[in-house]
Amino acid sequence: MRASRLVSLLLLLQTRGRMTAPELAEALEVSVRTVYRDVESLGAAGVPVYAERGPAGGYRLLDGYRTRLTGLTAGEAEALFLAGVPGPAAELGLGSVLAAAELKLQAALPADLTDRGGRIRQRFHLDAPSWFREPEPTPHLATLADAVWEDRRIRVRYRRWQAPREVTRTLDPLGVVLKAGRWYLVAAADGQVRTYRVGAILELTVLAEHVDRPTGFDLAACWREHAERYESSVYRAEARVRMTAAALAQTVHLFPPAMSRAAHAAAGAPDADGWLLTTVPIESIRHGHVELLKLGAQVQVLAPAELRERLTDTAHALAALYPPTGADRAGEPAADADQPGGASAETIEARGGR
Repeated sequence: MRASRLVSLLLLLQTRGRMTAPELAEALEVSVRTVYRDVESLGAAGVPVYAERGPAGGYRLLDGYRTRLTGLTAGEAEALFLAGVPGPAAELGLGSVLAAAELKLQAALPADLTDRGGRIRQRFHLDAPSWFREPEPTPHLATLADAVWEDRRIRVRYRRWQAPREVTRTLDPLGVVLKAGRWYLVAAADGQVRTYRVGAILELTVLAEHVDRPTGFDLAACWREHAERYESSVYRAEARVRMTAAALAQTVHLFPPAMSRAAHAAAGAPDADGWLLTTVPIESIRHGHVELLKLGAQVQVLAPAELRERLTDTAHALAALYPPTGADRAGEPAADADQPGGASAETIEARGGR
């Protein structure tokens, strides 16, 4: 384990340049004291690593030094084969590049590791798109990916949900993200970092100007912050409801994750009949109406009044479409077991009696 950690520390310094002891400790998941000991061990082994003092200091390797350690462990080789997602790579225009890289990797690895890579492909498959959703056409994705890679400014004609529906924007592309089968562009516009759905781009022109990427920009961290901010901002209202404990358990499968988490967090203790009070975040009255209908008669809306009235109207409309069994149909009297055409005793018994 220690030898593997020393190699990892060396490769971190080689690939990232100067790093502080706390940064190395976080990356290696060890204590800062362990980093001090490991750096001393590398120096004793002849690796030219030195420390720079001051607020902007840290450890770094002597300029020009490169390690020639190229060995891969079995687990690392398996991870590389598992990391290749052919669908998204092809959409980015990198399908053939990925295939060529995998061939070179297989040719360079020992036979036993090559076999393990083949076994990985036969046992694990990554399918990025979500269920029940057709793939979204993204004809400009490959061109956009090139612009991101080359740090080139772009001009797009974009379709959005609010008026005016079509707008033209000049953007500094910073990265692309695949989320649940949909591609998103992270770009700077008017001094702010924003996100755009790639499938909504109607036209794209790559400009000659180069993009100055923000210092320290981290695409993964930026996307994580955007996702959290989006989830917290999209639910602009809330519904106070009474529901069964069984319905609360079903929200994990029926509601979006943020709605289900909030409903569980706000839920009170169930009463003797299994009903409880909770608060459910909703985007709008219409959205709350659609989502809460999924729980049927296991939920009762207490507020807001507009949502309660809408669900009341829906309940009455459903009752009119689905009258109780045996009720009048088109003005005809209900069938009776004692009358001709009524249900037989065997039928009544099969239904469990009356």
